Amino acid sequence: MRFSHFFVRRPIFAIVLSILLTLVGAVAAFKLPISEFPEIVPPTVTVKASYPGASAQEIAETVAAPIEQELNGVDGILYLSSQSVGDGKLTISVVFKPGTNVDEAQSLVQNRVSIAESRLPEEVRRLGVSIKKASPDQLMVVMFVSPKGTHDQQYISNFVSGKVKDSLSRLEGVGDIYTRGARDFSMRIWLDPSRVATLGLTAPEVIAAVRRANVQVAAGVLNQPPAGSDGAYQVQVQAQGRLHDVEEFKSIVVATAANGGMVRLRDVARVEMGAQDYTESGFVDDQNAVAFSISQKPGSNALATADQILAQLEKLKTEFPEDLAFHAYYNPTEFIRASIDKVKDTIFEAAVMVSFAVLLFLGSWRAAVIPILAIPVSLVGTFAVMAGLGYSLNTLSLFGLVLAIGIVVDDAIVVVENVERHIEEGLSPAEAACRGMSEVGFALIAIALVLVAVFVPTAFIDGISGMFYRQFAVTIAASTVISALVSLTLSPALAAMLLKPKQAKHQQGLGGKWTEAFNRTFGRLSGRYVQLTGFTLSRRWLMVPLYLALVGLTGWRLAVTPTGFVPQLDRGYAIVSIQLPPGSTLERTTEVAHEAAQRLLKQAGVAHTAAFAGTDGATFTSSPNAAVIFTIFKDFKERARDQLDGPAMLAAMRKTLAPISNARVMVIPPPAVRGIGTGGGFKLQIRDIRGQGPQALQAVARDIADKASKLPSVAGAFTPFNAMTPQIKVDVDRSKSAMLGVSPDRVSEALQSYMGSVFVNDMNLMGRVWRVTAQADAPFRRNQDDLAGLQVRSSNGAMVPLGTLASFQPTTAPYRVPRYNLYPTAEVQGSSKPGFSTGETIAALETMLDAQMPAGFDYEWTELALQEKQAGSSTWVALTLAVLFVYLLLAALFESWWLPLSVVLIVPMCILAALAGVTWRGLDNNVLTQIGIVVLIGLAAKNAILIVEFARQAHAEGATPREAALAAARSRLRPILMTSLAFLMGSLPLVFSTGPGAEMRQSVGTAVFSGMIGVTLFGLLFTPLFFTLLTRKSSNAVASTLPQTAGVQA
Repeated sequence: MRFSHFFVRRPIFAIVLSILLTLVGAVAAFKLPISEFPEIVPPTVTVKASYPGASAQEIAETVAAPIEQELNGVDGILYLSSQSVGDGKLTISVVFKPGTNVDEAQSLVQNRVSIAESRLPEEVRRLGVSIKKASPDQLMVVMFVSPKGTHDQQYISNFVSGKVKDSLSRLEGVGDIYTRGARDFSMRIWLDPSRVATLGLTAPEVIAAVRRANVQVAAGVLNQPPAGSDGAYQVQVQAQGRLHDVEEFKSIVVATAANGGMVRLRDVARVEMGAQDYTESGFVDDQNAVAFSISQKPGSNALATADQILAQLEKLKTEFPEDLAFHAYYNPTEFIRASIDKVKDTIFEAAVMVSFAVLLFLGSWRAAVIPILAIPVSLVGTFAVMAGLGYSLNTLSLFGLVLAIGIVVDDAIVVVENVERHIEEGLSPAEAACRGMSEVGFALIAIALVLVAVFVPTAFIDGISGMFYRQFAVTIAASTVISALVSLTLSPALAAMLLKPKQAKHQQGLGGKWTEAFNRTFGRLSGRYVQLTGFTLSRRWLMVPLYLALVGLTGWRLAVTPTGFVPQLDRGYAIVSIQLPPGSTLERTTEVAHEAAQRLLKQAGVAHTAAFAGTDGATFTSSPNAAVIFTIFKDFKERARDQLDGPAMLAAMRKTLAPISNARVMVIPPPAVRGIGTGGGFKLQIRDIRGQGPQALQAVARDIADKASKLPSVAGAFTPFNAMTPQIKVDVDRSKSAMLGVSPDRVSEALQSYMGSVFVNDMNLMGRVWRVTAQADAPFRRNQDDLAGLQVRSSNGAMVPLGTLASFQPTTAPYRVPRYNLYPTAEVQGSSKPGFSTGETIAALETMLDAQMPAGFDYEWTELALQEKQAGSSTWVALTLAVLFVYLLLAALFESWWLPLSVVLIVPMCILAALAGVTWRGLDNNVLTQIGIVVLIGLAAKNAILIVEFARQAHAEGATPREAALAAARSRLRPILMTSLAFLMGSLPLVFSTGPGAEMRQSVGTAVFSGMIGVTLFGLLFTPLFFTLLTRKSSNAVASTLPQTAGVQA
């Protein structure tokens, strides 16, 4: 190839070109964001609303349903879910398909919610409906504690909300900050219903009086134009606006008597600066705490954001009062950082081992340094391509670089092998370089094209699987193309510079005796391989059935190998969900959470616990009878000494918490992919599509969970849905109400004002805005008699007790009403037992559900299980297309429809070997295994090309198919074994990887390592045979479009 001759004559030009490529890549590398995965989490937009005092069912019917009906059908929606909770809060999660522009999605949701707002209750509209794009994952949880107990929860909450939260919110990359255990200030007006009624008032009248008194008005300006010519100055008029302290609120006049007497707020209510919510309590390692649950902005750099947060906290700590500290025990970015660092270490280890393999075969430092230099140039140059495409440095792209190390040296080895062959024939290094490149230049391009073509079909894979594939594929493809460029420019230039003439070659070896011994051994191996090849060519009647049997074995292996999606990782923590009987108070829940946390802290391998009573650990919604405990494990190395990996820790935690009998305690692994779901394992939604009611839904969900738990592959299936929370149903006698002149809306107002929590308006304090909230004082909202004693005003002004208008019936209803894709739903979640894959578990559950789902109910998968179902067979379609692309490319290059089959027929063997290795390691056929198989298809084609192309040329020059196949076997063995060994050595650190993220590295490493062994052995055995068989079939054995490639040296 004359292109390469230029660089042989201008070696400095070639070196400068490679240096520039490396420098550009190095600069780009420092600008690449770092993350665990690419942007694979489906974009999510959240809609939040509040309806204080309303039940979960009321919120679901009057707020969630109207909004969901408008949202349904928005372009790109993957699924729609909502949580209506008895504390008056509604959260709707609109999850879009991966790859959707989140800003456009937010705009679409905003428009649809605006349409629905007119149908919402007035109180909901007054408080406002918020629409935000959100990351469904927690970037970090920062806990604030008072180690000596100096400060209570309310003081800590308001200090950090004012001094810390605002500062952190302004940092780049920080999304929402949710305060757990919050006690935000609120001017609380605790009404005394008996005093209100005695003074002839009602709660709505008192609240209206407070609103009139606590109001901000614009009083205007004196001498504001047009004002004539008399005024010399403009003067702003200030009227008394919002009130500022307890005494001012106590002094509000709520009514006046005919005799001039006044009723003030202090006469009918107790007023204090209290908290807006008392629904959650938190503690860290048994110390009371308030926590910030910080989410990451979509598209931001997780590690950089976490570093900024911790740096800002250290800076703000100097302003903390005495006895206030913070801890960031729950910090998933530490796992990301450790996992990325381990992959970086693996890259270095792989580079060292590949270099050793190259040096072993070439036997010369001068020869070995040429392919070794291709490693940094190709890998670092790839960073520039990644930056240009907007990719990040993540585990998948770095996996691609690890495997690329064993690939990028191949092209340079082709050059060195061929140049050395011509030097042995007596040419000078420069002449040998020119002649060698003329022979192999087009072959190098062909091999690069084949390797790149393998990855083209991955662009057709949708969803998360496609995003997994694309960054991995582009990384390898980019490094392969750069490697080809290096082999056409730098490698021949260095070969001409570094390799010695024939007479001086004895001076450049590692050691004459070692080299001679190695060559003699390899010569004997080569001779025996040629004999074996001759034997197989003479036993076609045996080899063809053997091949067909192996293909059948491959099909069987594919059918029986457990399928999965993403390996469950040991992320260094687990989630404990605690559920007490429905109706349990927050105080009882806190006691049980304390007990569980103390037990966990005594368990081996546990470092810290962060518990929050009032939050359901299965759904992360508010619930007074539930708690969540984030259990933080000790360092990986420390646990490894005691053989306490993730599954072992989960099993030990279940055993530790088993003695707790007054609550249901579930240990939930972390999600396999951060941001998709709140926990690991599977989750499905049982939907009530015919409106049979919460109790019927609960019965079906529990029955399904019980049956699922009995399946051999399922561990601990449960449903967090509960429709048995004690409630009192107020049944108003409308006829009697009409007779007494009491309208139903006045009854509702009385109930909401006293039993609920009414937002009055806002007040200003310490530069911030706080809510003014009215509610009956605690002694007046304890039992049914308190309800019956509430007074409402009739149309003639008389006060009527509620007990005369309504009956009160004890009942049960859900405290939380979830909905999924427009229907009420109950979640069923669980995990797979050790030894079973998620694919096996999902298949077993579907068989059971399809046979036993009652009429009027259906089920849908959600979160990661939904992504696994949607991936379906798309991966295998892509693999089939990859083989087809390789075949068509080779057909074009060989100008034959038959010869390419001798290359692609090796593909089933690499799949068989890969799955055999995966099974032997006890792994499943997951997305990482399949990524490895894509790589193996390219490598199988590359090795086969080396034999087929040489044999084809020999046949074109007059040799018989048998003679051509034997000649190719003899000359191609060394380069094939050399490149295969280099790849195997490069993937070996992945196979035996340990530490954070090892599960993923082992999956892809095991697949490519075992598959490469199969590619090499089966390829050497069957490729010559296929060539001889198919050459007889080919009627178009013309000269290749790649002329004079008989010297290709792998």
